[in-house]
Amino acid sequence: MSSGNRFLGGVGLRLAFFSGYARLMQRRRGGAGAILRFERVRPVRSVAFQPRRAHEITPDFLDRTIRALKRWKFDIVGMDEVHRRAVSLKQPERFVCLTFDGATRDLMTFGYPVLAKHGMPFTVYLPTAFPDGLGEAWWLALEAVITRNDRIAFVMDRVEKRFEIADVDEKVRLYDFLLGWMRSLGPEDLSASINDLCKRYSVDLATLSREASMDWDDLAKLAADPDVTIGSATVNYPMLSNLKDSDAQREMAMGKAVAEAAFHRDVSHFAYPFGDRDAFRRQHVVMAEEAGFLSAASAIAGIVEAQGRTNLHALPRIAWDGRQSSLRMMRVMLSGVMFAPVQPTGTRAFSSESLHRT
Repeated sequence: MSSGNRFLGGVGLRLAFFSGYARLMQRRRGGAGAILRFERVRPVRSVAFQPRRAHEITPDFLDRTIRALKRWKFDIVGMDEVHRRAVSLKQPERFVCLTFDGATRDLMTFGYPVLAKHGMPFTVYLPTAFPDGLGEAWWLALEAVITRNDRIAFVMDRVEKRFEIADVDEKVRLYDFLLGWMRSLGPEDLSASINDLCKRYSVDLATLSREASMDWDDLAKLAADPDVTIGSATVNYPMLSNLKDSDAQREMAMGKAVAEAAFHRDVSHFAYPFGDRDAFRRQHVVMAEEAGFLSAASAIAGIVEAQGRTNLHALPRIAWDGRQSSLRMMRVMLSGVMFAPVQPTGTRAFSSESLHRT
């Protein structure tokens, strides 16, 4: 799952913070507020090879973040309120919305206690195949294979490839390379490739995927909390850009229908799987609206504007890099100074026109 944004260099961030430039520009660039995107929440691990460290935050960092957002006088809101503010006149106080992609089990174990302690509203985007035990967390399986082996061989584009990966740097390079390659595959080819790799190196893909994900009992507990919004992230969490349009529509519609049947309520908010510019296309923005979602969130960095100036079905989110622990950096990013201002009337930020054409 891609981080979706690039951070300014450390010197630039510190300058923006200490000079007061970020706080000054917040009035002009800060918009109505911002949506933060997280994935996993768990304690720091001591292992050397952690290719997905950017996608994790610690419970302590989550606690520090919430305390800082309160101190900075942000309104911390759910996605229903984000939707309302995005189409209303700008309010004096800016908002922040906390979102978590993937409905991972560690969010329930380590993240939810922190969020509940503070009484924080937040949104979880659920791919429904995973609590059913049918989803394939191929990105985690790839990590497990590379972690356990110093050399691997497998079929890539019908050719047997061999890789020597004795040290951590080699493992990271191979992980990044194969991650990019697998993201380019259609669902059937991707499933065949990761299952072949797991079979060769004795990684139980089904068990790994099931243990990493919340089950329906976990999700029922969250759904019973009025501070929690359950959103949809399709059924199988595919790269929508790799699907036929009919298959993409089915993933969106079925993910919504399954979640609504499970929780006996409308599921009104959606997040594009992976969410970066390569993960979805213009037609998927239209599909999300046609499927009946009030909003659809990307992982493309930016600020949410008021008065309908941000496309509700291509909402930007600031995908936090878990390797960073600086709250100063977060404050600069939330100020909006890093992001291009919304274009004049006639063009909406992160509109469907700004996405790749097919």
